[in-house]
Amino acid sequence: MLNADQRLKLLEPPRAMVDLVIDADAYNEIDDQFAIAYALRSPERLNVQAIYAAPFLNARVTAPGEGMEKSYQEILRLLRLAKLTRPVYRGATDYLPDEGTPSPSDAARDLAARAMDYTPERPLYVVALGAITNVASALLLNPLMADRVVVVWLGGNALEWPHNREFNIRQDVAAARVVLASGAPLVLLPCFGVVSAFTTTEHELRHWLGGRNALCDYLVENTVAEAERYAKGHVWSRVIWDATAVGWLMNEDGRLMQDRLMPTPVPEYDHRWRCPADAPLCRYVYQIKRDALFEDMFVRLARGAAE
Repeated sequence: MLNADQRLKLLEPPRAMVDLVIDADAYNEIDDQFAIAYALRSPERLNVQAIYAAPFLNARVTAPGEGMEKSYQEILRLLRLAKLTRPVYRGATDYLPDEGTPSPSDAARDLAARAMDYTPERPLYVVALGAITNVASALLLNPLMADRVVVVWLGGNALEWPHNREFNIRQDVAAARVVLASGAPLVLLPCFGVVSAFTTTEHELRHWLGGRNALCDYLVENTVAEAERYAKGHVWSRVIWDATAVGWLMNEDGRLMQDRLMPTPVPEYDHRWRCPADAPLCRYVYQIKRDALFEDMFVRLARGAAE
């Protein structure tokens, strides 16, 4: 079990290169793609070891397993566009049946084993961008990994928000409770009330990313096509939610966002947070420096001549 000094050190943004894995419901909408691309285009800071496909269920698919499979294929598409290779693993086909039973998958098994190559002095960062089923399953398979990872999760809403019915957390509340009770160091990026400020527009995307390379062009056109589907003929902006979780790994000296230490909150099944005062500390992001983070991401994504 981590001592207090170890936990505090692990909850500081890294200043040197780190190893990470990404767990993403990449076909859910258009923001996971930015997060994955941001990490892949930051090789001097982020060493992406593997990418896991997370389950999801919304109007785009008929079951969580279909969401996972389409996310798996979308991750492969992004790697082709980036002209890179990384191990990619299929995740769970359904959510946790309860808080004591994992939903088995190649992704969970890989994470449970991979984490054991790390230590509290050199942790593996787990950047989770969807329902946190795969990470919870890995922790249930191997509770010892909790002291060897730092989980950076975009999930839930701000503590001050009137409810916690946010997409990532409400899909698998049991998984969220497993991860947040595991003792693994946690960085929490709430959606509505915090990350919801991280919005962009078609003009900005085309100005900074259009024509830079094949990956950038895909990110732009995918975002615009999705916005045109629901807002054609109207003013629109789009939240690039998941990129903020990758951005936290670049947040030395608070240059991209503001956060604070607080006891780890507990997600309840009634879609509320409970905040026990005696819980282990986590790092809670409460403000995104929108322009600084977009500039950092855009510059990295646009690196290199047109491919």
